[in-house]
Amino acid sequence: MGQLEASDAELVQRIRAGDGAAFQALVERHGNGLFGLAYTLLGSAADAEDVVQETFLGAFRRLEAFEGRSAVKTWLTRILLNHVSKLRRSKRVRKAESTETPAASNDRSLRTGSPAVAVDSRVDVMAMLDTLSPDHRQVIVLRELQGLSYEEIAEALGVPRGTVESRLHRARQELKQRYAGYLT
Repeated sequence: MGQLEASDAELVQRIRAGDGAAFQALVERHGNGLFGLAYTLLGSAADAEDVVQETFLGAFRRLEAFEGRSAVKTWLTRILLNHVSKLRRSKRVRKAESTETPAASNDRSLRTGSPAVAVDSRVDVMAMLDTLSPDHRQVIVLRELQGLSYEEIAEALGVPRGTVESRLHRARQELKQRYAGYLT
């Protein structure tokens, strides 16, 4: 069986046995999805690339600790979310220490090279998501953009399912109130 047909669990076993090609297959299988999630949460391609690299590096280092109680995708998502949080904290500290205030809007023009309509839509969605708290933004992105189940989100975030449902409800309500005319 080739790397593409192997399940994630089989790839993990092969990686543990020293198969570098299996690790590459895992990166190829989940890399784009993780990048999309990181990009949506951070709004910067460079930061998203860094976080995805850190995610796979961290997963590789802790592969022996992975017990298989969750899906590999969920495990990788959780690692990624931890790195996103760490990067945000680091940026807040640097911003607080800095006397300059960077122009956040400058980054938005560099987000994508897609056609103009797609760019406008992406910027609109990113701007809307930026108005949410990090907790609310995470659940919206994981559910609505990444398609994760409530259970997968709960596991990735390390919170009970009820917390996921509550955050998702509040986030949706907040978006509806703020963007009532836009979202019709």
